[in-house]
Amino acid sequence: MAIQGVRGTGEFGTDFRPKNYRELFTLLEPNGNAPLNALLSFGSSESTDDPEYKNFRDELPDRTLTVNNGAGYNDTATSITIDAADDNKYAVSGAIVINSSTGEVMRVTADTTGTTLAVARNIGGTTFTITDNDQLFVAGFAAAENADVGTPITFDATVASNYTQIFRTAFGVSNTLKSTYLRTGDKEDEAMTKALKLHMSDIERAMFFGRKHEENGSSATPRRYTGGLTTTLTSVIDCNSDIDGDGTMNEAQFDEQLISSVFKFGSKEKIAFVGATVAAHLQEFGKDRWRPESVQGAYGVNLTRYATFAGDLMVHLHPQFRQVPGMATSMIIVDFPYLRYRFLEGRDTALYENRQGNGVDGAIHEYLTECGLELLQDKVHTHIKNWSSNA
Repeated sequence: MAIQGVRGTGEFGTDFRPKNYRELFTLLEPNGNAPLNALLSFGSSESTDDPEYKNFRDELPDRTLTVNNGAGYNDTATSITIDAADDNKYAVSGAIVINSSTGEVMRVTADTTGTTLAVARNIGGTTFTITDNDQLFVAGFAAAENADVGTPITFDATVASNYTQIFRTAFGVSNTLKSTYLRTGDKEDEAMTKALKLHMSDIERAMFFGRKHEENGSSATPRRYTGGLTTTLTSVIDCNSDIDGDGTMNEAQFDEQLISSVFKFGSKEKIAFVGATVAAHLQEFGKDRWRPESVQGAYGVNLTRYATFAGDLMVHLHPQFRQVPGMATSMIIVDFPYLRYRFLEGRDTALYENRQGNGVDGAIHEYLTECGLELLQDKVHTHIKNWSSNA
């Protein structure tokens, strides 16, 4: 669109002129050291009016039960001992329970609230035995004609929380230096740019490695730490103890984890931040599965699609994973619809100038952000670590 005349800053809306230094940073350096923040800047941000923010997490239960009896049971036993768990409560009188190992269909004859499952065996005239650790699952309900209503069942959501953390990055120059000509340019401008990069790097690292904590919470000067992905996620695949237990995971095993774990919940397209060693493993896998992908509106963060039947991974080699010890063998998979950047109202990234005392012969400025990371759901994200070999 052609525009005549002199342009002024007031003519530009927020789409063209970010008012926030965090958004400005992601526009200036899209492939810099904070790609997670760059992607979160694109619509996954929300303010909070309290430094502790909470959300409710809910999911449908698996409704599975595990047999707990070393000797097992013959085909006539009607009292089965199971592991104690809340899922036992879903086995109410009239519920159908199936043994996943044998296919035997059983009907629950009394509500189960403890470790004893009362059942009518061998529905349909079949004859099966039950062994220790057999997995049973609830598969419907069978009511008798003219029977009374069954036992009602419900389940509650869980509450998760995190804190906003105060990030401060100061920089300054003396008034003498400000007035000195240097061939390398204005030192105050240089310090301002470098401080913003360090500030965003601090936030990025906290969102990956921070641990949720509050010090002196009842005092006038509490200190809060935001929880990061590596310390919060419960879906963790450790190649030193899982898979083959020796730091190894080959292509077939990786695909199996994508099917059984990574894409079990959430979106069919997720973003994987990887270290250099993991990037090399993926590069060695079937190269016809890689497709360069331009993600519109993602602040220019380069992603590469790794296609599978379970879902697609959008892979990005995280620059800071090259700097942080131990992260070369890591992959952190995030489902962005279930991840948010939270900032305290009025405390998102801003530049505060002239913070020096009255007698200081110079200028001290700082970037300040009070923010944190929020996981709307946990199981949709995955941390794969210690993937040192794909042999």
